[in-house]
Amino acid sequence: MDEFNGGARLPVRLSTQVDAPPGSGLGSSSTLVVALVTALAELLQTSLGQYEIARLAWEIEREDLALAGGWQDQYAATFGGFNYMESRPGGRIVVNPLRVRREVMTELEASLLLYFGGVSRSSAAVIVEQQRNVVAGDNGAIEATHLLKAEAEAMKDHLLMGDLPALATTMRGTWEAKKRLASQISTPAIENAYRIADRHGMLAGKVSGAGGGGFILLLVDPARRFELARSLESECGGQVMTCHFTKHGAESWRAPRPERR
Repeated sequence: MDEFNGGARLPVRLSTQVDAPPGSGLGSSSTLVVALVTALAELLQTSLGQYEIARLAWEIEREDLALAGGWQDQYAATFGGFNYMESRPGGRIVVNPLRVRREVMTELEASLLLYFGGVSRSSAAVIVEQQRNVVAGDNGAIEATHLLKAEAEAMKDHLLMGDLPALATTMRGTWEAKKRLASQISTPAIENAYRIADRHGMLAGKVSGAGGGGFILLLVDPARRFELARSLESECGGQVMTCHFTKHGAESWRAPRPERR
């Protein structure tokens, strides 16, 4: 309203509903901000593009609210689909859509599970420790960031070529590198769930988001999905669920007003 309505406030009641629990590591907080920005842009009839919506959502979280974190969640929620996202000098973000073959997406979707152990956490505290370690020149943390960048590039290539076994190998490496960024990323409960999943058909796994809790993303043998899900839920508690890809990001629309009676 400050930027696109001359500073004038509108009498608006916002109602939100989120499927993921808070602190899940699925980017739900940034997705919610993106949804609110998209809805208000529709209300004010602005012509904001996807880059502008993502950037504005990022500014609200990182600058206005001073919440620690990156930018990937805002852009992922705005654009949707499979993307290779790059951060350029000066803070410019470039989103490159990937032409992943349909059969590769289908096989990957059939191979993915999400496991929530019931522990939510504040991502900001974990991210602050990561940032502190890098700024302080911690060799392990710095080396891990370079590994994560290289492995992101490798994962992009594996997806484009449809090499899911290589994707699983790289994904295992990203989890090991990620744990070197900060002490709070993994916990005994996460490591226990990882070991049990490993015994029952997991090809690779990593905590989604900052770590410390939330969801674990599991790449599994499709033939052993149910075995793995039963084993995790019976031995660790929590909940295993499927996930699905979408080509679309944030969307807004206008609904007709109900007739008054």
